[in-house]
Amino acid sequence: MESLELEQLVKKVLLEKLAEQKEVPTKTTTQGAKSGVFDTVDEAVQAAVIAQNCYKEKSLEERRNVVKAIREALYPEIETIATRAVAETGMGNVTDKILKNTLAIEKTPGVEDLYTEVATGDNGMTLYELSPYGVIGAVAPSTNPTETLICNSIGMLAAGNAVFYSPHPGAKNISLWLIEKLNTIVRDSCGIDNLIVTVAKPSIQAAQEMMNHPKVPLLVITGGPGVVLQAMQSGKKVIGAGAGNPPSIVDETANIEKAAADIVDGASFDHNILCIAEKSVVAVDSIADFLLFQMEKNGALHVTNPSDIQKLEKVAVTDKGVTNKKLVGKSATEILKEAGIACDFTPRLIIVETEKSHPFATVELLMPIVPVVRVPDFDKALEVAIELEQGLHHTATMHSQNISRLNKAARDMQTSIFVKNGPSFAGLGFRGEGSTTFTIATPTGEGTTTARHFARRRRCVLTDGFSIR
Repeated sequence: MESLELEQLVKKVLLEKLAEQKEVPTKTTTQGAKSGVFDTVDEAVQAAVIAQNCYKEKSLEERRNVVKAIREALYPEIETIATRAVAETGMGNVTDKILKNTLAIEKTPGVEDLYTEVATGDNGMTLYELSPYGVIGAVAPSTNPTETLICNSIGMLAAGNAVFYSPHPGAKNISLWLIEKLNTIVRDSCGIDNLIVTVAKPSIQAAQEMMNHPKVPLLVITGGPGVVLQAMQSGKKVIGAGAGNPPSIVDETANIEKAAADIVDGASFDHNILCIAEKSVVAVDSIADFLLFQMEKNGALHVTNPSDIQKLEKVAVTDKGVTNKKLVGKSATEILKEAGIACDFTPRLIIVETEKSHPFATVELLMPIVPVVRVPDFDKALEVAIELEQGLHHTATMHSQNISRLNKAARDMQTSIFVKNGPSFAGLGFRGEGSTTFTIATPTGEGTTTARHFARRRRCVLTDGFSIR
């Protein structure tokens, strides 16, 4: 055989071997019947690493097609997703979860969020672009499990990553079902399996193992302050979504009828389990009575009997001064029944006048009970609202026609989301402009996260051209 023919043969063999290495990765786990679901954390992460190595070679257009496939395939499943989430977690309601999942599918940004920056001058050009981290380790909550999985999957895959999910054990079944479905959709779209993975038995131990895995460079934590703190102790890059206790300020210049309707809408939405939902109202005294009246007109039950207020407190807040988890995300009717309080209609929200020190005002209840605190004027309202928000810098809302006051409140509160003259969920793009997110990273500073936050910012410098000014 001539040397040229031998060289061509060698090249052919090498190319075939290379092609084999880039074939769609498959699982060897005993959970083989379930797409993306493995027995151990290490198996899942290793499979995701192989998958991401293939995925990073895909074009931006192919990533767009993946995102498009997720959106299209999940639309017919929205009602099933919402129904299964309520059935398993016992939190929220199907109608509002349909809206939230629709929001995640429709308004989560994809590849278009990965914008490029450039600087040019006498010394050439510097380009800033966004590239994948690799395998992202993500924790999902029980309060908004499916919305978080959908939203983060779109953003993380748009940025070119694979993702290992550690779902909350309290939403295990719906989370595993959805993770498997998402992975299957992605595999069918781009030909790469295991870009979205998890373990068959989610647990705290599995989450800890994921956080410490050497091949997981970025942690995205949507959960309580405890798990965020634990992640931050890993020594890795962390995007952490922590607690919130959003107040709503209403001053005497506000459109009170609209303010009342907006607050009831926001605070009752999915039984108040959204972290951005109004958790308290701080109202200027001159309009407080009219505000309460208008809130009642919009379906709120105003509890005024001191003994009934005590009954509510007893069932909503534990002896340790924390929210009663058994009532998180329950309806106002269920809470009233638990407290032994009769009501002749089906209220959307329970409102109670309290002092600013009352547990209803200081504890993030995550249930449709909202305290109303009276104050003499706007300055005091802002002071109290800042106190109730507790320096979490998560979310706040305000109803006012005074631009100076709105600006001052936004500047002084420094929250990741600040909604002016609207319901809290406008801050997620529902009845408001902008994209949506279900990972609001206040502790680590990213705020409302999108695809660009799940990518590294790279700087590429060309010193000898491409400045034509």
